[in-house]
Amino acid sequence: MKTQESMENYLERILILKEKNGSVRSIDIANDMKFTKASVSIAMKKLKENHYIVMDKNGLITLTEEGKAIADKTYEKHKLISELFMSIGVSEKVALEDACRIEHVISDESFQAIKNHIQKKRNS
Repeated sequence: MKTQESMENYLERILILKEKNGSVRSIDIANDMKFTKASVSIAMKKLKENHYIVMDKNGLITLTEEGKAIADKTYEKHKLISELFMSIGVSEKVALEDACRIEHVISDESFQAIKNHIQKKRNS
């Protein structure tokens, strides 16, 4: 479970940094997540071995189709869960922290129910 959570966090962070900066290197991830370069290097090696990312000769990281699918799903959960919490009065800081933990363990059924609830609220 911990390995999957860590992998999802890295993939999500790569997605966010790519959207924000246009490109991503290991050093960008280390700086953003406040991890050591060595820790990020080990994680990138594992992500590469599992075919979630590719890294070019210049160190630019790109999500594979499978890696992007995981990152998109994790990030969607993060955004919607934090939005729900804030809508019921949870502070932004706490909502974001809680969403980051919950996004890795919530069932597809519960997440879909939250998603449907938020979409209904948006449409009314």
